[in-house]
Amino acid sequence: MRVALDTSAVPDQPAGAGRYVVEIARRLPGRGVETTLVTRRGDDARWRGYSPEATVSAQVPRERALRLLYEAYRLGSSPVARDTDVWHGPHYTMPRRGTRPTVVTVHDMTFFTNPEWHERSKVAFFRRAIAYSARHARAIISVSEYTSRLIDELLDDHAPVVVAPLGVDLERFSLDATGDDEVLARHGYRRDVDYFLFVGTFEPRKGIDVLLDAFTRVAGEDPRVELWLAGQHGWGVAEVEARLTSHPVASRIRRLGFVADEALAPLLRRSVAAVYPSRGEGFGLPVLEALACGVPVVTTRHTVMEEVAGDAATLTEAGSPDELADAMIALLSRDEAARAAAAARGRARAETFTWARCVDQHLVAYHSARGE
Repeated sequence: MRVALDTSAVPDQPAGAGRYVVEIARRLPGRGVETTLVTRRGDDARWRGYSPEATVSAQVPRERALRLLYEAYRLGSSPVARDTDVWHGPHYTMPRRGTRPTVVTVHDMTFFTNPEWHERSKVAFFRRAIAYSARHARAIISVSEYTSRLIDELLDDHAPVVVAPLGVDLERFSLDATGDDEVLARHGYRRDVDYFLFVGTFEPRKGIDVLLDAFTRVAGEDPRVELWLAGQHGWGVAEVEARLTSHPVASRIRRLGFVADEALAPLLRRSVAAVYPSRGEGFGLPVLEALACGVPVVTTRHTVMEEVAGDAATLTEAGSPDELADAMIALLSRDEAARAAAAARGRARAETFTWARCVDQHLVAYHSARGE
């Protein structure tokens, strides 16, 4: 089977949905799929590094508006598209002009359910894009059962949905801390403090405001513990920046920025806990990666993160700094036996989510799109 995977929306520092595209691109050629990665001009070397066995077609304009126009009206009739069996748009969108069977991945439905979590221009664009893809694609890939249910509830007319939960690299995100100190030292991270770790893009839905409020209480309980915030800036960060500047214990809050791949698992393993108080996601990959490392996780109930974590995480109400602080304080006093039991439970849960299984479901969607 020949599949063209549109990787043109993946930023230079992939996170979240971008990480998903990278992992699928790496694995499709090994499953007997003749894979072409369609990416931005000048971005071919990066994608050859990610997936050496794939063919790379670097033809898409780099500027966002031109890229979206090119996808909509030129890409579907390009030679690459004409020479493939299935076109896969892994980030909500698909060509408006094209004849090849198309599969589209829908990560979450928050553009419909919670538009206030996104920039207004993106809400309008992605609502239209998702509705169009749902009607015109041959198959939709949903990254969770949670999102699949919302697709059914919110879109009256849509293609068949194949659920393909994301995976985790169980070798990279493991319980083995050998060499962690050397890696952390190489990247300039302190190794003599206890810290809670948040990993995610800085934007309103991530609940960083709730975490900062909760940490005020946590810091009062333990005069040494710190809060480390890892991730890139998204949008709507002015309020978070103001809270960080004026926080009562600002000196104990560290902003790490984008974390290099080799340092993420060591940072997780050395933390007191991974705290992910997001109000809503399509999947919540940082939760799964922390569980795979055997790290205690605090995240939010009644969200997809509850589906991912099962009974392996502590769940709190989204938007409640008091519940979040209670959970974090409880973890500070957890003894080694309780921590080891939680690590084993988290690891066992993570092992049920693999990239191999995710790719299996992609192959189901591709065959479905071809009517097989």
